[in-house]
Amino acid sequence: MSIAEIMMAVEAGYAAIGAGIAVIGAGLGIGNIGKSAMESIARQPESTGDIRSNMIVAAALVEGAAFFGIIVCLLVALA
Repeated sequence: MSIAEIMMAVEAGYAAIGAGIAVIGAGLGIGNIGKSAMESIARQPESTGDIRSNMIVAAALVEGAAFFGIIVCLLVALA
C-alpha cells in the first residue's frame, strides 16, 4: 500500500467524521428550535400559527446547512 492510498483512506475517514458532526449539529439545532417553539406556544397560545411557521423556516435553514456540510464531506471523500 502506497502513501497516497493511505492518505486517501485517512481523508475519507475524516470526511465521514465531518458528515457525522454535521448531522449531530443539525439534530441538536432542530431540537433546540422545537424546544423554544413549544415554550413560546405555552406562554402565548394565541400566536401558535406564527411561531409554528417561523419554526419550520428555521428548521429548514438548519437542515439545509447540514446537507451542505454532508455534501462537502462527500466531495472530499470521493475526490
